[in-house]
Amino acid sequence: MQKENNTAPPSAAAVRFRHRKRSNEVVPEPSKANGGNLLVDDRNKYKSMWIRTYSTVWMIGGFALIVYMGHLYITAMVVVIQIYMAKELFNLLRKAHEDTHLPGFRLLNWHFFFTAMLFVYGRLLSQPLVNTVASDKFLYQFVSSLIKYHMAICYFSYIAGFMWFILTLKKKMYKYQFGQYAWTHMILIVVFTQSSFTVANIFEGIFWFLLPASLIVINDIFAYIFGFFFGRTPLIKLSPKKTWEGFIGASVTTIISAFMLANIMGRFQWLTCPRKDLSTGWLKCDPGPLFKAESYTLPGWISQWIPWKEISVLPVQCHALCLGLFASIIAPFGGFFASGFKRAFKIKDFGDSIPGHGGITDRMDCQMVMAVFAYIYHQSFIVREGISIEMILDQILTSLTFEEQQTLLVKLGQILQERLGHS
Repeated sequence: MQKENNTAPPSAAAVRFRHRKRSNEVVPEPSKANGGNLLVDDRNKYKSMWIRTYSTVWMIGGFALIVYMGHLYITAMVVVIQIYMAKELFNLLRKAHEDTHLPGFRLLNWHFFFTAMLFVYGRLLSQPLVNTVASDKFLYQFVSSLIKYHMAICYFSYIAGFMWFILTLKKKMYKYQFGQYAWTHMILIVVFTQSSFTVANIFEGIFWFLLPASLIVINDIFAYIFGFFFGRTPLIKLSPKKTWEGFIGASVTTIISAFMLANIMGRFQWLTCPRKDLSTGWLKCDPGPLFKAESYTLPGWISQWIPWKEISVLPVQCHALCLGLFASIIAPFGGFFASGFKRAFKIKDFGDSIPGHGGITDRMDCQMVMAVFAYIYHQSFIVREGISIEMILDQILTSLTFEEQQTLLVKLGQILQERLGHS
């Protein structure tokens, strides 16, 4: 007699999980018959190249349009990228069977995510928001109150999530739940550390966001091109398709591109001026000495071979060389780290949202390292030391109420009149 089949049909969540797991599984090492690991030996390399090229063109075009629209739209793009990255990373340790016994547990992860978003962006954008509503007394007082209690709001939101987590703990699920709790917090640290520096760079001037991001894109493209046509020497075991030829060729190209792009971007005030509010209008400002061209006369032996006797160089181009050097030598280690991470979890890509590239996280691995360096470099070597008028005004507008600001204005006027009387 045949045994009765009492097995219940798999749930929709289990089917989706298995499908995602199959699609992301690491492909076994190819045999010699199908070619080696290197791109130059891959028989399907032209097909994958065209798919990758098509996606790249669309991404660059969309990115250029968003940059043209301005600071606020770039920030919105960063937020969208964060959400997709968090979604891909949340799904990495999901187990369909456990999730079916924990209704609402995924919602808790997103509660922590949006609490962290409120905290980070509340601190980053508080001053631009105050500057935006300064002309309206009611909005100004309302926003000032929110900023004053911003940290308390975020703290109690987190505590609510913490209590929610404790109350949902179930017997025999403790290990999975605490693992997800720790994994969620690691994701928040990785995602929001990178994004906070990225948004800070945007408001310092689009130049300090666009140049580093462009250099990573250029390095990635030319590492692929040089490896595609000339790659013969494996670079690192974590990433079998990476080659020394691709690494060196991309490094040289990136450093040259950094010098040239800085000269082009540095001539547009729309890119170099910092944004002090959340408006979307065109910017005009004094570009500062870094973005003022200086002419240099070329030596005679050089001018004999080229039609120019002197060249115009922006001082910021020297700093761009440092960014290019970092983007070509250090930032790729973010990609190597991601490769090792994927191998640890036995997946090929973090997702499949970008044809030929994988997921959003696959494209942002090096960008995360570069964004942090660009901000630290800008604050350490570009921003002038000391207290500026803008910094004092920011503190006054953020920390004092409207009545306190009026009192300060009166007292400052009295002090200035006394000094004028004595002089």
